[in-house]
Amino acid sequence: MNEYKIYCGGKFTTSEKILIVKNPYDNSIVGKTYLANETIINEAIIKALKVQNELKHLPSYLRYSILMSIVEQLSQNRRLMAEIISNEAAKPIKYSLSEVERAIQTFIIAAEETKRLPKEYMSLDWTPAGAKKEGFVKYFPIGLIAGIAPFNFPLNLAVHKLAPAIASGNPIILKPASSTPLTVLELAKYIDYTDLPKGAISILPADRISGNLLVTDERIKMLSFTGSPEVGWKMKENAGKKKICLELGGNAGVIITQTCDIENAVNKCITGAFSYSGQVCIHTQRIYIHESVFDKFSNKFIEKAKELKFGNPLDNETDVTSMIDEPNAIRVENWVNEALNDGAKVLSGGKRNETFFEPTIITNTKNDMKVCCNEVFGPVVIIEKYTDFAKAVELINNTEFGLQAGIFTNTISEMDYAFENIECGGVLINETPTFRVDHMPYGGIKDSGFGREGVKYAILEMMEPKILVK
Repeated sequence: MNEYKIYCGGKFTTSEKILIVKNPYDNSIVGKTYLANETIINEAIIKALKVQNELKHLPSYLRYSILMSIVEQLSQNRRLMAEIISNEAAKPIKYSLSEVERAIQTFIIAAEETKRLPKEYMSLDWTPAGAKKEGFVKYFPIGLIAGIAPFNFPLNLAVHKLAPAIASGNPIILKPASSTPLTVLELAKYIDYTDLPKGAISILPADRISGNLLVTDERIKMLSFTGSPEVGWKMKENAGKKKICLELGGNAGVIITQTCDIENAVNKCITGAFSYSGQVCIHTQRIYIHESVFDKFSNKFIEKAKELKFGNPLDNETDVTSMIDEPNAIRVENWVNEALNDGAKVLSGGKRNETFFEPTIITNTKNDMKVCCNEVFGPVVIIEKYTDFAKAVELINNTEFGLQAGIFTNTISEMDYAFENIECGGVLINETPTFRVDHMPYGGIKDSGFGREGVKYAILEMMEPKILVK
């Protein structure tokens, strides 16, 4: 059994509480690690505070060098990292390899951003009081950051907290999901290899009771959380005076218009709906199709969904595999059955086998069904007709969430209308809402979150402006 020690302030260590990590696909043991207790978390905080001033004054070229050293280590261990992701998260290997590549790019982007940390000159003589005065605005590290990362992208969503923290000169303590801690603990070995001051980063799996210290401890100046709305908003209530960044997911919508390339839309929506069994914050969950192309789109969409190959995550041909655990698969099954009992119709899929839930397409839904109004976080998509584009935009907006939305159209007026009127953090033209590159601003409104990630934008969240007037 592979052992992964927890990483506390530049030291690999253990605790009295062992955490066994299993593969959701076949329940085999992937490895073991340890859960940090309150003593270990406190030690990590103390060590981080000791190097805080050193990090603040670390020159850009050293931050760049540290980040690129991690890039080199990740690049040399692509396959190993991907296999760990596939084994602990049951993610098909082709998607795991893609995640590793994205993590590499995220570190590269962070390295580049160290060369352009925010600052600005401003004239102050806009009013008589400011005559003969000028200002220089510089951004300073906010202080110790706590990051809490989810299971679905165990590497890259953790990196979206770690890399900006390094680039901005902040220490960070990261808590990975207990179901998928091994990937980022492997990454800790590569971080430890660099010249980053020891104590700058800790990676600590922990249970909710011990991990809650990261939310409540006043020595921590910022909390960056990615996960469910229920947990995220509760953390915001309990976080005290610290700054908060929340990435909380949604039930992303897509509009298919009569002018779009149907083949392209189908192919992209299949990936958006069913990659990693829909366990993606920007999973394509609701598709609204113009009535004139509904049959054409839906027939092709159903056909493609039935062609998806189920299998072992390590098989290069696997498209879909198990969900993260059986309770979540059962939850999705229950939501689908509730919709069917209320009049919805399954066009494809709909069955569960232990942790596997079939790629499922549903129609004849109502907006108050859980498969519509909640975040299903599973391989389920609803498809419905619309006749008027403005009404379709209203359907997209008829939700408590607002992360991203996709519009397949070749009409400029529809693109403009969608961008001006859809209530979310990102509108994507001829793409699904599942699209993300790692330097774009990423985040949502309403129940989808608070603040923005994307390396440059995460750096801004992690720094505070100070003005010099002379």
